[in-house]
Amino acid sequence: MTQANLFDEPAPAQGSAAGQAAPAASTASTPAHAPAEAAAHGQPAPIEAGSDASTDDGGNGGADGNGDGASGGGNGNDGNGGGGDGGMFGGPLGGGDDGDGSDSLTLSTFAERAYLDYAISVVKGRALPDVCDGQKPVQRRILYAMNEMGLNSTAKPRKSATVVGDVLGKLHPHGDQSVYDAMVRMAQDFSLRYPLIDGQGNFGSRDGDGAAAMRYTEARLTPIAKVLLDEINLGTVDFQANYDGSTEEPCLLPARLPMVLLNGASGIAVGLATEIPSHNLGEVAQAAVAMIRNPKISHSELMALVPGPDFPGGGQIITPPSQIADMYSTGRGSMKVRARWKIEELARGQWQAVVTELPPGTSSQKVLEEIEELTNPKIKLGKKTLTPEQLALKSLILNSLDTIRDESGRAAPVRLVFEPKSKNQDQTEFMLMMLAHTSLESSASINLVMIGGDGRPRQKGLTDILQEWITFRFATVTRRTQFKLGKVDARIHILEGRQTILLNIDEVIHIIRNSDEPKAALIARFKLSEIQAEDILEIRLRQLARLEAIKIEQELAELRKDRQVLQDLLDNPSSMKRAIIKEIETDAKTYGDARRTLIEEAQKAVVEQKVVDEPVTVIISEKGWIRARTGIGHDATQFTFKAGDTLYGAFECRTVDNLLAFGSNGKVYSVPVAALPNARGDGVPVTTLIDLAPGARILHYFAGAAATRLMLATSAGFGFETKAGDMVSRIKGGKSFITLDDGDIPLPPTVIPDTASAVAVLSSGARVLVFGMDEMKVLTNGGRGVILMELADKETLLSAKPISQKGVTVYGTGRGGKAQEERLSASALAVHFGKRARKGKELATKIKPTGLVPIV
Repeated sequence: MTQANLFDEPAPAQGSAAGQAAPAASTASTPAHAPAEAAAHGQPAPIEAGSDASTDDGGNGGADGNGDGASGGGNGNDGNGGGGDGGMFGGPLGGGDDGDGSDSLTLSTFAERAYLDYAISVVKGRALPDVCDGQKPVQRRILYAMNEMGLNSTAKPRKSATVVGDVLGKLHPHGDQSVYDAMVRMAQDFSLRYPLIDGQGNFGSRDGDGAAAMRYTEARLTPIAKVLLDEINLGTVDFQANYDGSTEEPCLLPARLPMVLLNGASGIAVGLATEIPSHNLGEVAQAAVAMIRNPKISHSELMALVPGPDFPGGGQIITPPSQIADMYSTGRGSMKVRARWKIEELARGQWQAVVTELPPGTSSQKVLEEIEELTNPKIKLGKKTLTPEQLALKSLILNSLDTIRDESGRAAPVRLVFEPKSKNQDQTEFMLMMLAHTSLESSASINLVMIGGDGRPRQKGLTDILQEWITFRFATVTRRTQFKLGKVDARIHILEGRQTILLNIDEVIHIIRNSDEPKAALIARFKLSEIQAEDILEIRLRQLARLEAIKIEQELAELRKDRQVLQDLLDNPSSMKRAIIKEIETDAKTYGDARRTLIEEAQKAVVEQKVVDEPVTVIISEKGWIRARTGIGHDATQFTFKAGDTLYGAFECRTVDNLLAFGSNGKVYSVPVAALPNARGDGVPVTTLIDLAPGARILHYFAGAAATRLMLATSAGFGFETKAGDMVSRIKGGKSFITLDDGDIPLPPTVIPDTASAVAVLSSGARVLVFGMDEMKVLTNGGRGVILMELADKETLLSAKPISQKGVTVYGTGRGGKAQEERLSASALAVHFGKRARKGKELATKIKPTGLVPIV
């Protein structure tokens, strides 16, 4: 089931009473600027009777993985309708799913419904934030509970246990630890760009230290939490019943800023995950204002205002701006973030590098542990000794780094000091080495998945996020204005009644004193409403003074002026726009701060060991033992091997080149020639230098320059051209390069000389086909290639070689299994010329061919 139809809800049936009543209710409670679903946003939509769609969740999940989301049941009618299953752990099953009107339900149907209910519950009630207020349900409930307890930024902090207990008792019936963990994260300035809770006590550290128990810590809201909560009681959002119906909770918080971008979010649901980075408040506010003024603003114009994330811990984003823009367009991607450092000069020319900002997810303790692992490596599983790479890296670090200290504290949240071995070391190269081998440079993923304004989870781009939040903001401001206008009209109505009786105070007193039903008498005499008459009967005598009449006149004048302003907001869209823009700009000025994360393009940190470029001969045995011998032109007969082993090949190349090993699984494994052992011994098995997949074998080898052209072919008759450098990879597990089917094997790679003008291929059926070199396809990323020769059933390709005008030599066996060869000149090959992918012609020879070798 796809993401789209998992959360799509069916339209109500034409004859359904629920389907007819729902639009009317929505229209009555939804303002003009709000989307059709805004009034019921956050609440489960009704499922059409008889539909086969899964039911929405009727409960809410925990803060993370600790809570169980109770799912609500669906509605079923009879034959084809699905019975309500009450959720994964709910009440008795409904009937009528099997189409026969019975109460039976197959296990597969129940399991499918139960899992879908659970999945929707986790997605909508636990793991994903809402685009409107940027909060997950547990965060929203914590903030609302603290606001109801009066724990604003100026109040005295209260024990965290009190807050957790209030949230559990009224709103969130799940584990207390899950609620406290969410509360702790909202108070950590290194987790949230703009913390919403002001924590007193130990609320954890960057190094992964946990917070103190909830009975020891205290908390209250931060000033910026007012952006979410100030308008909660002004009719701006809908409320829904809590889990037991004893009280109500808001479906959303009336956020005055797009908090989903400001603080971001991270969560894993069922089949969905989200990773939203934090952003700078001032930049996001400018983008929101720009979109309100120009709804058709382009993506590039938005990216000029919001260039990228602004992480709580700072750091430097080195990914090119064009790539960042693409990530915000699609809502998905990964960027490189590195630490920021400075060089401090010491006495006698000494210096030290000091890291002051770290990438997200990296701590000082983590970096210290990584340095310890590099300098004291452990033997890998399945190995008897340290690998050459581990030894080389250990030597590199120990020869460059003298000391590392963590001087972080109250004065400096992050201060990692690196002291080099020598003051003569290049400072940039020293730090690049640290960046390359530790998490001082790491990747930060972006996955902008959230609950949209329609209540469905979607991956959204920056433009979509701002558009949906602006729609929500217009809806909340409209509802707030309507709420205030109602209050003003009610007050004006009361004051007009008082004004009427103050002009006839003696008569009013006479009526009240002598009438058995003074309320009805007042209504009849002065044409008052019931509300006005009730207010007059409850009024105090002191409010009938002359001075009070003056106050009523003044208050009425002010209220009528306010009413005019409020009515103008509702009637004039431009006035509404100006008001919202002014509020956003005011909040940006009040709570905004400078950007912490630097966005500056730079190359990924890669430490390349300097290798002397000199000629070398790579010697490989049939059993895969490899060694390198300085120089070229050696006599191959002088090479010695272990008993029972022989020479596979000797490749004359240079120390800056790479050795390529071709596996039976289609992978190509690369090893720098400079990393090969010398020729004093028998070398080392190639399997110690690479991570060979289980069941795979190394079949062929090649060593040479990266620009060398190679022809690769398979026994299935496919082949292509590539360069040696295209197959090089830093991954020891190899690079998947040749696509193979079951039973296929790669043929030995062949160097394509500049003089090659054609390709000769030989099949196991002794057929040869020669075609032009220009018919070969160049694949830089590997693959299957093109068909070289049409093969019959059970026929395989034996050889594929690039040839020149000099022809080719056919090798094979004659009578008695004796090895024989036959030279075929260009004229002799003329009968075999044809187009690629043809069958070719059988050789007019008595030997059984086994391979081809070009004549040079």
